[in-house]
Formats: sequence, C-alpha cells, structure tokens
Amino acid sequence: MKLKNITEEELENMSYDDIAYEILNETGKKIKITDLFKEICTLLKLSDAVYERQIGDFFQVLSTDQRFTMLENGYWDLKSRHKSNIVMDLDDEEEVVVSDEEEPDIEDEEDKEEELYYDDDVDDDEDDDDLKDLVIIGDDEEEKDLM
Repeated sequence: MKLKNITEEELENMSYDDIAYEILNETGKKIKITDLFKEICTLLKLSDAVYERQIGDFFQVLSTDQRFTMLENGYWDLKSRHKSNIVMDLDDEEEVVVSDEEEPDIEDEEDKEEELYYDDDVDDDEDDDDLKDLVIIGDDEEEKDLM
C-alpha cells in the first residue's frame, strides 16, 4: 500500500504506528523518531501543538510495537530489516541477544570476572569478636527496663 494512494479519510482512520510502518516501508531507510512523527503530523495535517503534546505517546507506541526497532542516535526502523543473533551460554544460565550492528566486547566480560572480590581469606573468628558484647534482651526484661 502506497501512502500517496491512501485518501485523507483512510489516513485519519489509521493509527500512528501503522502510518509510521508505511513511511518506513516506502522510504526503505531509518528515520529519527522526531522526523517520523513530524511526517505523520504533516500527512494528517496536525498542528505543532499536537506534535509537541503527542510525541511522547508516539515514542511509547513505537517502543511496544514489535514491528519497529530503536537504533542508535534516536533512529527507528522496521525490525524486519535488522537481524539479531542469539548467543546462548553453554550452561543455559543466561541468554544474550546481540545485534548485527554491534559486536560484543569479549574483553569487557573477562575484565568483569577478574574484578570480582572473593572474601575467602577472612577468618570467621573475627566476626565472632564483633558480637562478643552483644546482649539479647527478652520481652520480660524489656518491660522491666521501661518501668
């Protein structure tokens, strides 16, 4: 379906995300969300006040619509044009989704593991010394102290 072939009445009956889908599909390129919504407002002949009032709602609609994907620097595109590789840990502990546009930085993951602090050489007797002056007071004794 081409946007230029759609009547104004049909456009008014379409949702913002459906119009955005058609725009992205026809242009074949990624578009900043502000420009995309501005184009929708132009097609629907909406005022700048409506644009400013509803741009946040439009962002939320695109965020929840599975047909769209948010890219870097505020750009949006159709998810169907972007592949995702799913990398699974051999232990099935976690699943990592990596976009084709970004490569994982393996060195960062190794550095994080090295930075972990293990408290293996702390003597358990030291913890007992901290609690040696601790006195446990029962409810009966607490009532006596209040009188």
